[in-house]
Amino acid sequence: MAEQVDKAGVDVDQSQDNLASVSDEAIQLSRKSWTAYVGMIVRLLVLLALAAAAMYWQSRYWSIIAMVIVIPLLLVGYQVWLLSSYKLYYDEAGVWVYSGVLPWKRGVSGVKWRDLDEAVFVNNFLSWMTNSYTVQLKHRFTKAIEISEPSMAQGKRVAILINQEQRKRLGYMD
Repeated sequence: MAEQVDKAGVDVDQSQDNLASVSDEAIQLSRKSWTAYVGMIVRLLVLLALAAAAMYWQSRYWSIIAMVIVIPLLLVGYQVWLLSSYKLYYDEAGVWVYSGVLPWKRGVSGVKWRDLDEAVFVNNFLSWMTNSYTVQLKHRFTKAIEISEPSMAQGKRVAILINQEQRKRLGYMD
C-alpha cells in the first residue's frame, strides 16, 4: 500500500484509522464472552420482578409501569446488540477492536504492529473459571495500554496468539 504524505510532510496511513468495518484479510481472534452479558441480565430480571410486583399491587398505573418496563428493555436490548458487535482481530497493519451498531458509533481502534509492545491477559479466579479474560495491548514507546477489553472469550489464547504473530513479524520465529 502506498503511503500518503500530508502538507506538513507527515506520513498519513488511513488503512485502519476509524474504519467502519473489518477488512476482508482480518483474522478474528475473539468476541465478548457470555460473562459480559451476566450483569445486564441480572439487572433486567430484577427490574422485571419489581415491575411485575408494582403492576400486581397498583394496577391502575399500568401505563406508567409499562413505560418503566419498556424503556429499560430497549436499553438492555441495545446493550446486548452493542456487546455482540465487539470483535478483536488482527491483519497486516496491526491488532484492532471493531465495535458499534449505530452508524455514527461504528469504528475501529487499535495499535499497529510497529507500535505494539505486548499483549497480556488479566488473570483472576473468576476469569480462570469462565475462560473470559481482560485482554490488554500495550504501546511500545509510551507503555500505555492502547486496548483494554474486558470479558473477551478465550482471552488467554488471544494474548498468546498476538504475541506469537508479533514475534513472527519481527523475525524472531519461523
